[in-house]
Amino acid sequence: CATLPESLLESELFGYSEGAFTGAKRGGKIGLFELAHKGTIFLDEIGDMALSAQAKVLRCLQENVISPVGSDKLIKINVRVIAATNKNLKEEIKKGNFREDLFHRLNVIPLHVDKLEDRKSDIPLLIEHFSALICAEQGISTKTFDEEAVEILKNRAWPGNIRELRNIVERLIILCGNNITAEEVNMYVNF
Repeated sequence: CATLPESLLESELFGYSEGAFTGAKRGGKIGLFELAHKGTIFLDEIGDMALSAQAKVLRCLQENVISPVGSDKLIKINVRVIAATNKNLKEEIKKGNFREDLFHRLNVIPLHVDKLEDRKSDIPLLIEHFSALICAEQGISTKTFDEEAVEILKNRAWPGNIRELRNIVERLIILCGNNITAEEVNMYVNF
């Protein structure tokens, strides 16, 4: 929701009909909500969505219908929505940046995930997971981290949370040998 401009976000979520705008694909395009029919759609960074797009998402959730851009046709959908944000939506509502009615519509089962620095015990498992994943993507043998290296990473502040951890693991995999040491972590990670 944060990466696309408002005009593109609407056509991505709800699709568009042929001729809806200059450059529209022949035959139009199915939107993500329609593709997710009888399934689940994940709206990442919903706290950054423009108010006008929020109104359209609210209508979609309340009425279980969408209308592609440039069309007067209504399409019935049945979609489960999972939404995530790093913003405090109650504060965003007070500031006028997020619709309170959409908040209540989405807030069926709220899940709060603590910051990575509050979940230090997860870090060794995440390092192992990311190492296997990144090495598979790179087509190389899985690299390991010695205990001291893991301990240094466990005790680090993680303002970028899990994304930062993944990037640092990737950096270390690229720059270090097969068994990543505390010395290498200290050399390649800014603390």
